[in-house]
Amino acid sequence: MTESNAANRTVLINGALLPDALDERMIHDVVHGFYAAIRNDALLGPIFNGAIAPEAWPVHLAKMCDFWSSMLLKTGRYDGRPLSPHLGISGLGEEHFRRWLKLFRSTVKRLCPPEVAALFMERALRIAHSFRLAVAYNRGEDTLAIAPISEGSL
Repeated sequence: MTESNAANRTVLINGALLPDALDERMIHDVVHGFYAAIRNDALLGPIFNGAIAPEAWPVHLAKMCDFWSSMLLKTGRYDGRPLSPHLGISGLGEEHFRRWLKLFRSTVKRLCPPEVAALFMERALRIAHSFRLAVAYNRGEDTLAIAPISEGSL
């Protein structure tokens, strides 16, 4: 798809037109702002900084921009498997996902208009639940006991 075709297509999210404010620049700002917070966080920083070498962060950030662009703008740029790296993190649990969601919410509320922040959060909550289920399943744990984390419970 050419750049002009991509700019002219209509993107619907949950049956509604994508807010005009949501664009590649906003996705870039959210991704970079969020991972800056992650890297400095006492709980999550050691996990991410241990898994991603300092020189690999630019590549990771670009990949995460592609991921969110594909998720929200439907660009199709991301062609990876985001779950796999998380399955090998020992001790990854609900407290980590809750902290991830809190930092993500703080970032999108700071950088995005409310309707865009809501789109990001809706996707992030679904991703967190999916990852929590997959991690538990991979460990042989009971997945039926895992309820989704709601934004109101953060």
